[in-house]
Amino acid sequence: MKRSCTASIPTLTLTLLLAVVTVAAAQTSSGWTTYGGDPGNTRYSTLTQVNSGNVERLKVAWALQLGSLRSQESTPIVIGDTLFVTSSHGPKNVFAVDAKTGALKWRYSPEVPAGIEQHACCDVNSRGVAYANGKIFFGRLDGHLVALDAKTGKELWKTAVVDYTGGSVITSPPTIVKNLVITGFGGSEYGVRGYLSALDQDSGREVWRFWTVPGPGEAGNDTWKGDSWKFGGAVAWHIGSYDPKLNLLYYGTSNPSPWGAAVRGNDSSNIGPYTNLYSASTVAINPDTGKLVWHFQHTPHDAWDYDGVNELVFADLDVGGQKTPVVLKADRNGFFYVLNRENGKLISAKPFVDINWATGIDMNTGRPIEVAEKRPRLNFRATNICPNLIGGKNWMPMSFNLQTGLVYLPTMNLCMDMEGAQPKYTRGQFFLAAEFDLGKSGPGGHLGSVLAWDPVKQQKVWQNTDPLPYVGGMLSTAGGLVFHGDLRGWFKALDAKDGRTLWQFNTGSGISAAPMTYELDGKQYVAVVSGRTFAIPAFFGPIGEKMVAASAEGGTLFVFEIPSR
Repeated sequence: MKRSCTASIPTLTLTLLLAVVTVAAAQTSSGWTTYGGDPGNTRYSTLTQVNSGNVERLKVAWALQLGSLRSQESTPIVIGDTLFVTSSHGPKNVFAVDAKTGALKWRYSPEVPAGIEQHACCDVNSRGVAYANGKIFFGRLDGHLVALDAKTGKELWKTAVVDYTGGSVITSPPTIVKNLVITGFGGSEYGVRGYLSALDQDSGREVWRFWTVPGPGEAGNDTWKGDSWKFGGAVAWHIGSYDPKLNLLYYGTSNPSPWGAAVRGNDSSNIGPYTNLYSASTVAINPDTGKLVWHFQHTPHDAWDYDGVNELVFADLDVGGQKTPVVLKADRNGFFYVLNRENGKLISAKPFVDINWATGIDMNTGRPIEVAEKRPRLNFRATNICPNLIGGKNWMPMSFNLQTGLVYLPTMNLCMDMEGAQPKYTRGQFFLAAEFDLGKSGPGGHLGSVLAWDPVKQQKVWQNTDPLPYVGGMLSTAGGLVFHGDLRGWFKALDAKDGRTLWQFNTGSGISAAPMTYELDGKQYVAVVSGRTFAIPAFFGPIGEKMVAASAEGGTLFVFEIPSR
């Protein structure tokens, strides 16, 4: 593991002064009540009992076998004295356990259709549940959203959000807004047309639907060539964020479908009108009506599969001396974006990884300044494109630390060759229209890293490089710590100031999931799910073989504490 630091550099032309950085909804209570710790997905906890001075004493308090192997991606939540967590494969199981001891309270084990793997890109994962008003909500690989009684595990309702046989699965927890529970789904690799669905929490009835690919007569439909919108992708398969003060719901959308751009537009860096809205974008929606308030497109007319789904993290920063609500996004295209949360205005955007497909972002238009020979096209093979389609950052969540003012994020350092191909749509099968080689190392000799990033100066503060990709999601705390896992199964606590490893424990299987922390009866616990990714390595050739060899498959929730003396 290598560690590097970067000295201070001048701030951006548009001066951003970091004052007391606050997010009103940051996780300050003793529980962890939502996937990202708070509605703004900061993954920051104010708990300090476990800190940089005593973390070396951290020990396993209890563990829970999840009942499935392969690609565990769940972050538990804690409501009162109960911890809720899902397994992969459907999920095969939803558990409610005593958060102090791990003793089982109930288990819900739905029957998910056999052979569902063929409809799930990419893998049979489940990232967890959401809670509201005595109910547990979660999505299933068969396209259903389910509500359970949080006390008993009894199924209250089950609503079909999307037909999974077309290639649409639900892998991420929904977003809670007032009386609604809101979810997207996957499927851009299958040529589905994306939408967000808002359901009534009590009945499961759909209240509104927002199409992320506009149809005829809707604004943005003319950004699609011909009838390509019908199979346009732009699904919102990851997690949402909600600002109750602004009453805005935020989601990122995926790549347009198919990857090859010829059917969707000009198939060149001269995009013209064919930007393919609202793919590879951040959308802000009025949750009362389901209507779009603003959008920002990160990769117009995407031809690289640069999904724009990565989590949207809230912060309040001083911009030119004025406190401004912002949303932070480390996009797969390799740029770190700071957007005004009220109106979507671009404040800054800089590369956070090595990139060569673009030279920067045009601050007037917000568009990437493309390098034409790095755009794959029909019958044109673009070589050594960095980053590759797995992105400068994949789904594994980052954390914004209100104490240090830094973002801690897992990064990728892989490149690719890609060429457009003739599209052929068959329902329920991959609709890619591209040929590719993803198994290329990026510059510098490492394949992944943990990066501490200053979102104001838009620069690296420190970085721990890793010889393997797929570093796990982040948790940061007021105890001066950053927690994360890696593909070898190591769960680590780092010093938030400089990235030094202060403690580590090997869980026996790779960790992609993001950790969480909570306090119960005066004791702080730290929890993480272990279980190596399965499907992704197959795309990376020899690099993928190293990923698989790094650890065995697994499926365990580990909960840690500092034992009483």
